[in-house]
Amino acid sequence: MNCVRKNVYVAVLVTIAIILTGTCCASAMDKVNINTAPVEQLMQLDRVGAKYAQRIVEYREKNGPFKAPEEIMNVKGIGKKTWEANKDRIVV
Repeated sequence: MNCVRKNVYVAVLVTIAIILTGTCCASAMDKVNINTAPVEQLMQLDRVGAKYAQRIVEYREKNGPFKAPEEIMNVKGIGKKTWEANKDRIVV
């Protein structure tokens, strides 16, 4: 009986780990609307820290909304590498 209890315990722990990992990964892959996202949300993009996130906000305030996701590369400091790392997550 002790072995059965141990197996059930391990199975429960593995299940919880899978659920928590799945939730974490799913939120990491959420889409980010670069026309509406605040600095904090923009910082969730790969290779985008506070400085670049603020530049994205300032760019859209000055130039109006982005018309296409790839226009993020018009922001100073946001280049092809950042675009490639995030192109599946960026929306307008």
